[in-house]
Amino acid sequence: MRMRNKPWAEEELQTNKNVVKQPIEQKGKWSEYFGNDYPIHVEIGCGKGRFIVENAKRYTDVNFIGIERQTTVIAIAARKIEQYLPNLALICDSAAKLSDLFEIGEIERIYLNFSDPWPKKRCMKRRLTYREFLQSYRHIMGEKGEIFFKTDNKGLFEFSLNEFCADKWNLSHICFDLHNSEYMQQNIMTEYEQKFSEKGMPIYRLEARYGKE
Repeated sequence: MRMRNKPWAEEELQTNKNVVKQPIEQKGKWSEYFGNDYPIHVEIGCGKGRFIVENAKRYTDVNFIGIERQTTVIAIAARKIEQYLPNLALICDSAAKLSDLFEIGEIERIYLNFSDPWPKKRCMKRRLTYREFLQSYRHIMGEKGEIFFKTDNKGLFEFSLNEFCADKWNLSHICFDLHNSEYMQQNIMTEYEQKFSEKGMPIYRLEARYGKE
């Protein structure tokens, strides 16, 4: 569901120091942008920013990039930042343009949190875990990479398990009820996850990797 545009959103994107104004110009230069050689983790569809902002605060030796296509939503994420975080960048753009934003091997991990399940069969190619998307992620990450995936949608989770296996990713930490598991201690919730978990419904999670360690 698309959020109605807020009159202050454009100004927030132009003035907030954690928002990248011309992200395409940073392709191949993200280490220079951050001023270090720390690994880069990207959340596709970062929503209102709770997950990516908290990660940047907690893990200062990792650079985080949040991508969100809705202007008002990414502006809300930017407003969540109480003070400038040097290891965080927010981008207003589409996940379909990863190759325009990053050179091969420039990022090491992708987070997919509560992506649109596109439940109708005719729309399955739009799911961010559809094998063509997985292959594009693999291409961008280079010789090795990993995806951390969370969803509340059982159908999407089962579909994703099949897609990862078909594309020959190595799966681990598969969880059918995250909030009642051993993995919850390190879990950082999104805004959507918080609301959904309060209803007592299960959250599904997995980690997918490829390449040599």
